[in-house]
Amino acid sequence: MGALPLEQEIEYPTSDGQPMAETTLHRKVMNDLIGGLELRYAGVPDVWVGGNLFLCYERGNPAAIVAPDVLLAKGVTKWDRPNYLLWEETIPSLVVEVTSRKTRREDQGKKKLLYERLGIEELVLFDPYGEYLRPRLQGYRLSWGRYQSVAPEKDGSLLSQTTSLRFEPEGERLRLVDAGTGEPLLWPEEIDAARRKEAAARRREAAARKAAEARAAAAEARAAEEAAARRETEDRLQALTRELERLRKA
Repeated sequence: MGALPLEQEIEYPTSDGQPMAETTLHRKVMNDLIGGLELRYAGVPDVWVGGNLFLCYERGNPAAIVAPDVLLAKGVTKWDRPNYLLWEETIPSLVVEVTSRKTRREDQGKKKLLYERLGIEELVLFDPYGEYLRPRLQGYRLSWGRYQSVAPEKDGSLLSQTTSLRFEPEGERLRLVDAGTGEPLLWPEEIDAARRKEAAARRREAAARKAAEARAAAAEARAAEEAAARRETEDRLQALTRELERLRKA
């Protein structure tokens, strides 16, 4: 029997060379979720969000890998991981799979069973095109080591206990909503639009302030001119008065 390779000799994979998503829409939904969760936890130092990277779950076995579309882990540091080595990290709290008819067997079979075995607390499946999932947003939560279906809200949304966010289908995309405040987390293009709107408002405000300053300066100049004219008039009147007095006394 051959000896196991030294740990430092084992290279755990970081890429399989495959595209990150089935379609442009699948990639957009993944990016929406990753970006939204990253912003949500930007100020929390021990929560890390990743996606479409290999989760390596068996030390010494580089073939023991799975690639979650979106994962969130708590109790870990933030850094740009090339992969997620489970024996060096905590078990992720949440995984989201943006699924399709092509990946249904893996997402509902192999991946779901593996996530359950690894102890990942919540699993969310979203089928943006509604190709096979009915409803197209479904969730599972660990209970006594087994996944139990999460009952959807009346509007079809799902509440995530690990994040206190609601996942809400919106068109063909998936919206994250703060369950406490009801505030939606903006998608990237909405953030860009908000920034452009804010920048335009700042430009309008700066232009209005500049115009107001110009009007104030003009008004001040006019006031100074009028004051100078009044002083000149008063000086002439006083000179005329003195001349009249002189003439009366002459």
